[in-house]
Amino acid sequence: MTVVHSWNDIDYIALAARMRVIAFDLDNTLASSKQPMIPAMIDRFAALTHCLPVAVVTGGRYELVVSQILEVVHDRANLTQLHLMPTGGTRYYRWNKPEHETTGSWTCVYTHDLSEVDRRSARTSLERRARELGLWETTVWGARFEDRGSQLTFSALGQNAPESAKRAWDPGDIKKQRLVNAVAGDLPHLKVRSGGYTSIDVSLPGMDKSFAVHELSKILNTPVDSIVFVGDRMTPGGNDYPAAIAGAWAISVSSPADTLLMLDQLLPALHALQDELSTKPTNG
Repeated sequence: MTVVHSWNDIDYIALAARMRVIAFDLDNTLASSKQPMIPAMIDRFAALTHCLPVAVVTGGRYELVVSQILEVVHDRANLTQLHLMPTGGTRYYRWNKPEHETTGSWTCVYTHDLSEVDRRSARTSLERRARELGLWETTVWGARFEDRGSQLTFSALGQNAPESAKRAWDPGDIKKQRLVNAVAGDLPHLKVRSGGYTSIDVSLPGMDKSFAVHELSKILNTPVDSIVFVGDRMTPGGNDYPAAIAGAWAISVSSPADTLLMLDQLLPALHALQDELSTKPTNG
């Protein structure tokens, strides 16, 4: 049975004892859509990287992870503990600092890109089906399509739409699901899924946050159920829900404000656990 926990109904002492990795969605979980993390979140996020491995799994492209997280945490975070998985986990970046070097860089460990033919077919289907369903909006903010290499994303209101407009466009995910179903019928060999509030993502099959969780489990050699995943779209059909289906310990938030309150309870629990372990006598 798939279980999702609300952030305000958790025993954080027990959670700290069982978790080995924590993973976050980005937009509307760590930061507002396409905006950098606020100073309070930067503080908590950086502190967390000094406690355990931290992953960011987002449908957004790598450049947004850079602007929303890396450019604001700077050297306050333990970069060796960070695992960056943009475009729905279809790409994976690690910090690489060669021995005897004074600086390091972010290295793409893997990527699962769509072929040119598949990207072109996806774009054609998305536009045709959106027009047929009356979802090709006349007022948009920025480009409707974003080719992320491993993922093609259609944003009904454009890439730069204000968050208020995005939230109001399809609060029940009914419009998006109709579009997903129509496009999936055209592209049976690809994965078509709901993304953010107004977006549809197309990628190779199996490429969702379930895939990302299983990859983290293998990379870090830890059971899936020791990975905590925090996201704002944890209901069935939401783009964070596959992490819960995969068996991660899923936590639902509704905004970065919730995430801050959650971290204000989790961090003291982790620090208390670390203090307890450091003072515990060892045999021999």
